[in-house]
Amino acid sequence: GIISLISLAVLSYERCCTMTRAAEPDTTNYRKTWTAIILSWTYSLLWTLPPLFGWSSYGPEGPGITCSVNWHSKDANNASYIICLFIFCLVIPFAIIVYSYGKLLCAVRQVSSIHKRPGRSREQRILVMVVVMVVCFLLCWLPYAAVALLATFGQSGLITPAASIIPAILAKSSTVYNPIIYVFLNKQVSEML
Repeated sequence: GIISLISLAVLSYERCCTMTRAAEPDTTNYRKTWTAIILSWTYSLLWTLPPLFGWSSYGPEGPGITCSVNWHSKDANNASYIICLFIFCLVIPFAIIVYSYGKLLCAVRQVSSIHKRPGRSREQRILVMVVVMVVCFLLCWLPYAAVALLATFGQSGLITPAASIIPAILAKSSTVYNPIIYVFLNKQVSEML
């Protein structure tokens, strides 16, 4: 889940930089791409390792069919990790996404009002595809985040195992939707179908 949201944040920032630059991007240089991938995975790993070393813990989730962070522990150690996880792995990446797409939408509107170029319409299709991916991701992960925060900071027993099943399934299935969205919103792929 963390790598998925971090990847979407990096992708939104990259889209913003690509579309707002005057020069054409160098599509043969993959160093920047590999750097972004490595940094994304490293950042995600840094936020998933602390429970293995005592800052919070992992355990069965909901009815015990999946494993996750121990949302139900009320101690300060666990609560501090969950607050940091929520801020650094959901709020900040989402803020980057909103900022990047906000800036990108302003740039697209300016260019559209001046003239139409075929390259820009392709970029607009890609923008729509990525925005749909982000919205689907948030629809999957926000219920899970809300349930997790309620379980951690709410009244004991407020979230029953049965009530946590749907948000957990939605969250775990979020990575399935990106390829489906890509197939249906990518013009080259949909023309082959």
